[in-house]
Amino acid sequence: MAKLPSITGEELIVALQKIGFYVVRQKGSHIRMKHEDNRVVSIPVHARKAIGKGLLLKILRDADLTKDELIYLLG
Repeated sequence: MAKLPSITGEELIVALQKIGFYVVRQKGSHIRMKHEDNRVVSIPVHARKAIGKGLLLKILRDADLTKDELIYLLG
């Protein structure tokens, strides 16, 4: 299994948009994204700061993605 990359909120948003997620709303520094099949994720976007590993794993679970799929989308 691949190692989890260290990425920012902006990078994660771009990766999720590639697979059909779109921005629903933003409140403060958190962006809510939704997929057409009703999967919903909230992503913190804090000035070029990396998302913590635990939170990134939670977002991947909510988005129904694996680490390998995320790495592919980032590449």
